[in-house]
Amino acid sequence: MNDQVRELQTILRDKETQRGDFVFYADRLIRLVVEEGLNQLPYENCSVKTPTGASYEGLAFQRGNCGVSIMRSGEAMEKGLRDCCRSIRIGKILIKINEETKTPTVYYAKFPPGMDQRRVLLMYPLLNSGATVITAIRVLVEHGVKEENILLLNVFATPNGVELLLKNFPSVTILTSEVHSDCPSYFGQRYFGTD
Repeated sequence: MNDQVRELQTILRDKETQRGDFVFYADRLIRLVVEEGLNQLPYENCSVKTPTGASYEGLAFQRGNCGVSIMRSGEAMEKGLRDCCRSIRIGKILIKINEETKTPTVYYAKFPPGMDQRRVLLMYPLLNSGATVITAIRVLVEHGVKEENILLLNVFATPNGVELLLKNFPSVTILTSEVHSDCPSYFGQRYFGTD
């Protein structure tokens, strides 16, 4: 948490914020979370020639990273990831809460090939109860993804959601902009203009 993140959180939580501003500032906050997620991925040493002919010893991402968005709110985070990694592969998971049983149900899951060998940036802006994210992680693990290779990129998390997620999957890394008891469940509706 820093002052910039706190300001962005304030704008997004303000009921007076207009939709255009909401999307603009949400994209800024998402980009910060994505950038930090990229910092967590493994790099390898590489050498390049500069336009002046000098050698530069630098870094490059190790291959084998991908994104997975939990539809629909998670799709708001895809642009931020694509802005940073234009050719990254992105899978999708659709999970809906069953109104009768109040349990999450997986309706769709499609991933890039070789998921069991990839590091996954799981994108979902809301971690309220944790049920949707836990269900998504179970699907990833069922597809052979190692728990320690999953990084949750998140914008709003509650203490209970974080606790429940880590209780079920202690090796998953959570990157969020704030942990707060009030999780703005309206995020997807405001972002996509369906409120």
